[in-house]
Amino acid sequence: MISVLIFTHATLGGTALVSGLISMLVKKGNNTHKRSGLVFFYSMTLCALSAMTISVLPNHVNPFLFSIGIFSLYFVLTGKRALNFKKQKNNLRIDRLISISMIFTGILMILLPIITMRSINIVLLVFAVIGISFSIRDLILFSKPQKLKNGWLKLHLGKMVGAYISASTAFVVVNELLPSFYGWFIPGIIGSIIITYWLRKVSYNIP
Repeated sequence: MISVLIFTHATLGGTALVSGLISMLVKKGNNTHKRSGLVFFYSMTLCALSAMTISVLPNHVNPFLFSIGIFSLYFVLTGKRALNFKKQKNNLRIDRLISISMIFTGILMILLPIITMRSINIVLLVFAVIGISFSIRDLILFSKPQKLKNGWLKLHLGKMVGAYISASTAFVVVNELLPSFYGWFIPGIIGSIIITYWLRKVSYNIP
């Protein structure tokens, strides 16, 4: 069963990488972007859930993998739900719950290595700080409906690229394409450049 889950997880991850890349490259808002975006959303969501499932099974218990699964799930869920913010009025109960869950998970990602190994895990620390920072910003925006409505596109693009960074990082690390910490951080650096590009382009096109 575990072998099937691992194979399924890898297949979903590969699907997310391909569909996410297509969604980023094609013209935003057209049918190809929407369809590939949906494929990315569902494959990435299931990929994160399968990673979390594997990480709690006997002989495969891995709090690290579980935390990264939640981190990825946070970005893909909030990226998809940002599309709802185009409307003036939204029920943000679920959105607040997702952000609070990410903050709680981020705190655990920082504290667990200190408690269990008496040391700080740099990778988990960086991912935790990123997740907590985004979540706090979300909660602040939820109290400003007009600003949330105006910024839905930036939120959507930023979060979806963030989810793609998670998938890319996992692919690079698992396949050992880059040595040591480079595999954990180089995809994030490249992804940050892409996010900056799209956010500036969106800002330029907004009157």
